[in-house]
Formats: sequence, C-alpha cells, structure tokens
Amino acid sequence: MAFTGRAALLAALGSIPVGVLGPSWTGMLAVNAPIALACAIDYALAAPVRPLQLARSGDTSVRLGESADVHLTITNPSPRTLRARIRDAWPPSSWLQGTEVAASRHTLTVPSGERRRLTTRLRPTRRGDRQAARVTIRSYGPLGLLARQGHHTVPWTVRVLPPFASRKHLPSRLARLRELDGRTSVLTRGEGTEFDSLRDYVPGDDTRSIDWRATARQHKVAVRTWRPERDRHILICLDTGRTAAGRVGDAPRLDSAMDAALLLTALATRAGDRVDLLAHDRRPRAQVQARSAADTLPAFVNAMATLEPELVETDTRTLVSTILRSAPRRSLVVLLTSLDAAPVEEGLLPLLPRLTQRHTVLLASVSDPHVAEMTTARGTVEAVYEAAAGTQSQSARRRTAEQLTRHGVHVVDATPDTLAPALADAYLALKAAGRL
Repeated sequence: MAFTGRAALLAALGSIPVGVLGPSWTGMLAVNAPIALACAIDYALAAPVRPLQLARSGDTSVRLGESADVHLTITNPSPRTLRARIRDAWPPSSWLQGTEVAASRHTLTVPSGERRRLTTRLRPTRRGDRQAARVTIRSYGPLGLLARQGHHTVPWTVRVLPPFASRKHLPSRLARLRELDGRTSVLTRGEGTEFDSLRDYVPGDDTRSIDWRATARQHKVAVRTWRPERDRHILICLDTGRTAAGRVGDAPRLDSAMDAALLLTALATRAGDRVDLLAHDRRPRAQVQARSAADTLPAFVNAMATLEPELVETDTRTLVSTILRSAPRRSLVVLLTSLDAAPVEEGLLPLLPRLTQRHTVLLASVSDPHVAEMTTARGTVEAVYEAAAGTQSQSARRRTAEQLTRHGVHVVDATPDTLAPALADAYLALKAAGRL
C-alpha cells in the first residue's frame, strides 16, 4: 500500500480551514474521515498486483554501445482495470548515466481480461550478462489516492558483446588478401608455398620460378605462380591476468586486445585458415575450438562477452602447456599480452624455446599513447622528469621487444587505435612470405 501526493494534498487543504477557524480534534476528524473513506474505497477498486501475469520477449544480445529492446507483456486477469506505474529494474550499467529513471519507468492502463506490452530500451555501458531484476508495480484506484504495490520476478538475460570497432579496417585488409591470392586485376602473386598455376614468362620475373619441364613441353618459357597457404591453424591467446586490467585511455588493455583478435579472426577465416581461441591467466577462462568458418567469429564474440581481467599474475608455464596441447601441429600462435619487462623476462622468455621450435609465434601488445606524449614534455622541472620517465619506459619496451625478436618471435607493439590493423598487417605479411 502506498499513499499518493494527491491524498496528502487533500488532507493538507482540508486541514487549513480547521486550523484557521477553530482548531479541534473534532474538526480534524470531520475533514479527514471522508478522505480516509475515499482512500479505502479507492484502494478496494485498484486492481490487485499479485494475480497479474508477466512475460518477457525481445533482444537477448547486443553489441556494446548499441541499444537492446526488451518487451514486457502484462496480462490483467482481475475484474478491475489496472492503472499502474511500473519500474522495470536492471543493473545500473544497463543504461547511460542519468537515463535510468526515464528508461525504466512506465505508465500503463490494462482493462480487465486484456494484455498490454511495454518496451524497456537498454543501452549497456559494460560487456557481460545483464540480468533483469524484479518488476515493481504500483496499481492505482480511479481516484488516484491510494495504491497497491507489489513486485514480480520475470527472468531475462541480455548478453553485451564486444563492440568490434576495428571491423572498419576489414575491407582494406580483405582487398590486400585478394591481391596476395591473385584474385584482383592487379595480378600480384603472393610468395606463399602452395603451387597455383603456370603462366608465360615476362621480363622481370624471378628466374628461379621457371618451370623447365613445362617450358620444354610448351616450347616457350613458363613460370610457376604461388598462392598464400590455406587451411593453416591459428591459435589466438588472450592474457587475462593483471596486466590486462591496466587502463589505456577509457578502456582496459583486454578490450583492445579483444578488438584486435576479432579483426584477425574475421580476416583469417576469410583467408581459409582455421582459428581457435584461448583466454588464460592462472587457468583457462575461455576456449573455442574446431568451429566452422561461419561459426568462428560469432563463437569468439560470445566467449569474449563475459571475459574480465583477473588481478592475478598469469601462470606462463601453464599457459604454454595449454597452447602445446591445443596446437599439436605447427601453427601460428598469437599472444595478446603485455610487453612489460618483468612478466616477459621472468615468465615468458625461459619458455619460448618450447613454443618457437614447433610454432610461429606472434606477440601483440597494447602501448599507452600517453607515454609518447610524456617524452615531448618540456618547460618545467616536472615536465622534464615526465619526459625522462616516458623515455625510460619506451626504452624498456624496445629492449623487451628486441629480446623476443632474437628468440624468433614477431612483435607488434601499437596503441589501442592501431593495434588491430597492425596485427592484421603482420598476419598478411607472414602469409605473403610463406611463414605460417
């Protein structure tokens, strides 16, 4: 039961003449008794909340930054008309800050024996599963003096997926892939290791590509052409340890790594390669294996939706063992992790020979653009110290990258905005050189 502002206003207005003309308990009772009776009648005429039947429908997934519509159908089986205000409660991160009240509250009238549908529009601000809380209903009588109040629990889950902002780079990389594969008018052949076709020799061709047997049969010089390898195996490993929780700009490093992994996955599946996913810190957090080309990217997006960085040190030994089990044959292993000196030198470097002797390893890391800005600071003592700190940090990252390169690892170190296209370019370069 809930009193409304209308009932309080009537009581206040009725008490003013009594207080001015002759304050007494009798006068107060004479004014408030009819109001109390009207409230009781209004409460009795309000539709009961408990018998209402509620059901949900609508979107079950949405990309971060986009909107999802969840419908709530309310059926009124009682003999009285339902005049209600409804609060459809969701977690605070289901809306942009400041918009929750307008988005979650609804006014509804449902005649007896009928049903109505209302829509709650969500605009989540974080990845993961958003589960509906309870639906609170305040049912008013025809006078609007007193209301019945209750709640129903109507389960529904909306999964908030990674935004995949780097998909804008996909068309240009696919064009480069088609060029490598010789399917465009440029007729540029890749330097892969899979034989494609024979064609006539033209001045400038590499003489090592001449097929002498075909030349003897055709009585003209023929050269072999090659195409990038297909059906290669790629294992993308996301480090979800403490270094992935560091924020660069407005987002954790893990989010930038996910975006780069999605662009690489979309590109590699179009190139005919098989792509698997492993997210790991002290133990595997997510794993996607043996999916068809059409199902790979949706499976990756769904698996990444609930991933959050753990504030623990990554167990590199367990990670390497899991990689070797997941990729028994030669593969391209893409490690999306940190280039910080301590985790790499103490954890990864001693174990690299186990990986590089069997696989091609590509390590991608998110760098902080603010550090580059610090190196240009001048003018004050504090600015000079900032510049020195930024330069020292960059030097440490370069030394770590050089150590990895000496061990046969291909390193990509880029800012959040450029990591995804840089990783895709590194993949295309390896593919063109026949290094997969």
